Amino acid sequence: MKRASYVLTLLVLLAGIPAMSGHGAEPKEVSEIMQKKLKHAQKVLEGIAMKDFKKINNSADELLFLTREAEWKVLRTRDYENYSNEFRRNVQSLMKNAKEENLDACALSYVELTLTCVKCHKHVREVRMGRLPSLPSDSLRSER
Repeated sequence: MKRASYVLTLLVLLAGIPAMSGHGAEPKEVSEIMQKKLKHAQKVLEGIAMKDFKKINNSADELLFLTREAEWKVLRTRDYENYSNEFRRNVQSLMKNAKEENLDACALSYVELTLTCVKCHKHVREVRMGRLPSLPSDSLRSER
């Protein structure tokens, strides 16, 4: 019963993640990387539901790989960088927990990872909505 509620909670959270594609404002590469992220996140969830630690680890490894792609970095803001780093830490925690075959810890890492995605997507939307149409997008990105 407890595991069923974990899985249900995870499904609800995953369903609530807004994809960055579909708004026409994203470059095709960003849309593709977000679709890959969603696919691998769903495979992690499947691994958790099926208690398949190898699937969890492999899919998490793919998520970590995606964060190294140039298209991953859609903004140059301090908050975006923090969310990306938090995402990487959550993925690494997920991989560690999968190697230790700790299903409850995997589920918690997955929830944390998902919440990081939601917060980051919200940040990206807010930054983009706040831009003035007459300014080039690079002029509004904060420098490191």
